[in-house]
Amino acid sequence: MSRLSAMPLAFVVLVMLASCFQAKGAERKIQVSNFGQTKGGDAVYRYVLTNSKGVEAVVISFGAALVSLRAPDRSGKSADIVLGYDTLDGYEQDKTFFGATIGRYGNRIAGGQFTLDGMVFHLPKNDGPNSLHGGIRGFNKRIWTGVDRSRADAQVLALTYTSPDGEEGYPGTLKVQVTYTLPAEANELRIDYSATTDKDTVVNLTNHSYFNLSGVASQEILEHQLLLRALKFTPVDSTLIPTGELRAVCCGPFDFTKATAIGARINQGDEQLKFGKGYDHNWVLERTNKGGLQVAAEVFDPTSGRVLEVLTTEPGIQFYSGNFLDGKVRGKGGQLYGHRTGFCLETQHFPDSPNHPNFPSTVLRPGQVYRSTTVFRLLTRK
Repeated sequence: MSRLSAMPLAFVVLVMLASCFQAKGAERKIQVSNFGQTKGGDAVYRYVLTNSKGVEAVVISFGAALVSLRAPDRSGKSADIVLGYDTLDGYEQDKTFFGATIGRYGNRIAGGQFTLDGMVFHLPKNDGPNSLHGGIRGFNKRIWTGVDRSRADAQVLALTYTSPDGEEGYPGTLKVQVTYTLPAEANELRIDYSATTDKDTVVNLTNHSYFNLSGVASQEILEHQLLLRALKFTPVDSTLIPTGELRAVCCGPFDFTKATAIGARINQGDEQLKFGKGYDHNWVLERTNKGGLQVAAEVFDPTSGRVLEVLTTEPGIQFYSGNFLDGKVRGKGGQLYGHRTGFCLETQHFPDSPNHPNFPSTVLRPGQVYRSTTVFRLLTRK
């Protein structure tokens, strides 16, 4: 009799345990919802990644874009620290690349052309005489396919896109994956990129988020304190194409080897600052761990106490101080994004590398796998 009564009890316990595990598993799953439909009729999805520490990252399948990143300040109050839009229409019309995955080639290529294996490839000129961020319809305007690959210790979103041979002038069919990972117990958003090709091509992928660590998009970012682990940068011509020189930063307005307010020297009469209307340049990172992940930049907002550390496997980082934000772009909550209300730190190979043999190569060949990792680590400071 006791054995018969024990069996149902054991069964009940097993069911309860199974339900508990399922509930915990469900908590780890990414929240998915519809974000709208493009003008071409494609469905776009919204993915919400959360952790136990108060961080929330929102990604959409249009442009594999990071549309929101909520993080606590020094008092524990959470706020969105990236610029963007509330609706899909904003991203379809966007010309500022808010939060987008950029490809095939992040940054500029001079004259809209490059030579590879003796062949000249022509790209759309969408930035004066140059090609910028993959062309007229780069990866930021494409529909990506998202898959939830969450595990016990992290929420993981993998997005894939296949770029056909000749798209925007680039050779080879390129299969790309961008993976966003938010650990359950660490306040950092990791972005892993990988790509393969069936023809020789060039690849340079990055994320183009605009940050404002105050959490108040109407505030300028000029008081944010920036540190860059770089002793050199790549000066540019008047069209923002690198000259090929690797110039020492010491001891002028491009020296951020010690934490310095972004606005401290931004209006100096330096020719490079005039060309960029502020900072819009590539810094050559000091690599102590060749090919490995290491800290490239740190930004601190004294008002909120938020700290952003950027780690990367890349040789360069583009610091852009939001110079072309002009108060005409209407973003989240109807907010007009004013001049220098957001900054970008785009991890990358150097701009125009295909036309500079002395720069790190961006060539990808069949049989090789392109890999790159960026981590946005979110901290606070008293």
